[in-house]
Amino acid sequence: MKTELAAFLRERRARLRPADVGLPDGTTRRRTPGLRREEVADLAGVSHTWYTWLEQGRPISTSAQVVDALARALRLTPDEHRHLRTLAGLPVPSHDTTPAEPRLRGLVDAVSPNLAVIYDGHFDYVVWNSAYAEIRHDPATLPPDRRNLVWMMFTQPSRLTRWEPAARSVLSQFRAAVGRRPDDARLVELVTALRDASPEFRAWWSEYPIRDFKPATTTVNHPVVGPIRLDLYQMHLVEHPDLLLVLQVPSTAEDLTKVRAACHGGAT
Repeated sequence: MKTELAAFLRERRARLRPADVGLPDGTTRRRTPGLRREEVADLAGVSHTWYTWLEQGRPISTSAQVVDALARALRLTPDEHRHLRTLAGLPVPSHDTTPAEPRLRGLVDAVSPNLAVIYDGHFDYVVWNSAYAEIRHDPATLPPDRRNLVWMMFTQPSRLTRWEPAARSVLSQFRAAVGRRPDDARLVELVTALRDASPEFRAWWSEYPIRDFKPATTTVNHPVVGPIRLDLYQMHLVEHPDLLLVLQVPSTAEDLTKVRAACHGGAT
């Protein structure tokens, strides 16, 4: 990783000319293409020796503050800045773009009649398709500040034939998310509200469950067409890595027929 970090810094330094960063070109010919190491060090506010060692791939520590200063000094793009942080072994900042809801809605609608929903890092619903609303639960029926998967699982009537394993699985993933961001105000508020609203959540939360998503099949008992088996898939969106797309695919042709019938008022 240090070798890659050094190579990346050297290449980006070589791309810049003094004029690009507000420095005079000077009258003497430069032996080094691009900026000199000492110029980058001065722009970033670090020592020349330390920056030289960094470009040489030596095993020295790098702080987020210094790496971000280097990104500014080298005029890195947001994508390049994230890559620099990755090479330095630092947390990667989120993409600056705000999720475009029409684009996301188009995605979940395109996979119908499969059930599709997108959650954010708080497990709040972002978008969902009509198949999800009809077969599982319609998030629009919840208050805006409670349109959340965990809240739905623990406070709303469930159509799942085996609710407890599914609820425990969701809780385990939610517990891990809270552990990564214990000071997140939205997560703290949800945990407090769920403890008050659900005895099961309160009891299981104290067990500190941690379990990543595992491929699974769940069964929904639809009031019109009866049991529907669904295979679960989870995937992150590259353009918005904090968002999670969950697909629930009918397990068999018969299940697919039931989903289509339920979405058309029970007609077959």
